[in-house]
Amino acid sequence: MNPNLHHTTPIRSLTSRLYETERDLQQMQRLLIEARARTNDWRYAHIGELNFTFFTVVCHLNPLEYVRLWHDVAGKLVGYAILGEDPSFNCQVAPEHEWAGIETEALAWAEARVAELRQRDAQRWGGHLVSGARQDDAKRLAFLAQHGFRYSGEFAEVNMLRSLAEPIPESALPPGYQVRAVLAEAGEIANRAAAHRAVWLPWTDGNVSDDDYAALMRLPGYQRDLDVVAVAPDGAIAAFMIGWLDPVNRIGDFGDVGALPAYRRQGLTRAVLIEGLRRMQAAGMDRACVSTGVTNTPARRLYESLGFKVVNSYLDYVKMEFTSSKFPS
Repeated sequence: MNPNLHHTTPIRSLTSRLYETERDLQQMQRLLIEARARTNDWRYAHIGELNFTFFTVVCHLNPLEYVRLWHDVAGKLVGYAILGEDPSFNCQVAPEHEWAGIETEALAWAEARVAELRQRDAQRWGGHLVSGARQDDAKRLAFLAQHGFRYSGEFAEVNMLRSLAEPIPESALPPGYQVRAVLAEAGEIANRAAAHRAVWLPWTDGNVSDDDYAALMRLPGYQRDLDVVAVAPDGAIAAFMIGWLDPVNRIGDFGDVGALPAYRRQGLTRAVLIEGLRRMQAAGMDRACVSTGVTNTPARRLYESLGFKVVNSYLDYVKMEFTSSKFPS
């Protein structure tokens, strides 16, 4: 199979191709925003989740090879699939085209691609294929089960929501610390990337270079005033959070949140979250969401203390073995 060839599905009059330009990412974002407006807050990913997933592909792979798109006859994007490291499979389809074949075709493409990659580098791509769904998404859960995926039983996230109409608490900082947006200077970007690595390595998501972080800051949807840091007296970034906005559905999403080990238990993560809530509120959002591991009790308690409540959960599903179908070219 040549993954660069266009594939046409005559029955549905849809065309499929690989990612090409930043305009495609903007259309992927628009698909999610419009789909959420027509459904609810949890049936589709927040654009913040998409942006960070896409960012990891930019860092370690190449979106021109690992992101596939489906368009209708008018050229409108109606579905996309992302193959990530580990390997992982993510697929989002517009409501009017759900479960009519795009999901099956997308999974066949991902499995065929993984089979090719395993032949080249079995160590890097030899892991089980991972996907997932929110616990109340019965159709997606059924789709995964029908295609050989099983709940891993090892990892799940809780999805938490907070109204921004409710009062936002005050925060207290240790002497000499300040909370502000990250600066657009090279040294600050390097500092921000180093803080991200200190919190998230050895997870794949933590493997971010200074140049990678600079690329994140150039993505459509990134707003530097929502990349909030707590800065120690010596200038080190001690804690951070990054926020993403869906202006149509008026919901903000907290992406990566963390504090460096040496600076924990000083209220710094709480301070950056409170500042993030204020900035989301000022930007016109009426609610904010955040996700964390089910077993991450300290994080859950922190979010709950800020008014977040668990409203859903995301479950990881694993396909331990598969025989890839050749994706038609």
